[in-house]
Amino acid sequence: MSPLRRAGGLFAAVLAALTVAACGSSSSTDTSAAPAASQPASSAAAPATREVKDATGTLIKVPAEPKRVVTLTQEDLDAALALGVTPVGITNGQGIDTPPAYLADKIQGIPVVGNLLQPVIDKVVEVQPDLILAGDMQDQQILDQLRKITPATVVTMAPTDDWKLSFMGIANTLNKLDAAKQVLADYDAKIAEAKARVKPAEVSIVRWNPQGPSWMEKRQFASFVATDLGLTRPKAQDKDGTAHSMPLSLEALADIDGDWLFLSTLTADGEKALDEVKKTPAFKELKAVKDDHVVSVDGSVWSTRGAPLAAQVVLDDLVKALAG
Repeated sequence: MSPLRRAGGLFAAVLAALTVAACGSSSSTDTSAAPAASQPASSAAAPATREVKDATGTLIKVPAEPKRVVTLTQEDLDAALALGVTPVGITNGQGIDTPPAYLADKIQGIPVVGNLLQPVIDKVVEVQPDLILAGDMQDQQILDQLRKITPATVVTMAPTDDWKLSFMGIANTLNKLDAAKQVLADYDAKIAEAKARVKPAEVSIVRWNPQGPSWMEKRQFASFVATDLGLTRPKAQDKDGTAHSMPLSLEALADIDGDWLFLSTLTADGEKALDEVKKTPAFKELKAVKDDHVVSVDGSVWSTRGAPLAAQVVLDDLVKALAG
């Protein structure tokens, strides 16, 4: 699992801890006592619950079998869908005012309850969730409002989590750890198959902002997929981090060069800035440009925190270019 193999022990330990938590949850599951003789025969037992530790380390009771899940990020949505869970409420995607286009065929008809990490509380109330997956939500006021709707509101991602670790945390919350292990096994199998088709190459992964280009550090989502595939990064981008670089000036465009250049934008202003730069001599002198090895990719997928279905999109983009 590429850079994860350097931290493989950590990943295995976390996975084992999640598994133990899931297996041990039966001891903390709420079970209603048998109804007393004076109770009506129709009295229903309270739904079973489990206790999980969210990404902030907080213990939270969640339904053992959640029926009405709301997702507040596209990573939560992607992960839920990959695990066979269809939410009852979703938010718009990264940097866009519509749900993620790459998931469109799986989310038709699901109500949109706000923008990424910006839920409209009344809309969340309308869909009556029994579990809210709150991504890396850090606004305590919003979390408090959501937990009045359902105490089972879970922060699913820590700032430094890679996509596989976040995915396993979401799976644990949904009580789907076995399914998650299979999803990751399937991903590994697809990586192995793709490696046989792709020649080694140095790939530059860049998001173009209105202020200029930012390259992605090696532990950022799309970079992980590239490394899993056995691809290398230009020397300037060989940095072990989880974010993007500061926007570069035209004088530093050599930092984004490589055998291949995978370019994305997230806004119309970013797209306009890129169009302008493409006309400059500095851009035209890049090796990837001269070799016609510049590939436009979807920034609302490549620039996210990542999840299994998005990883498949990135993998497909890489293979299409490098094996084409």
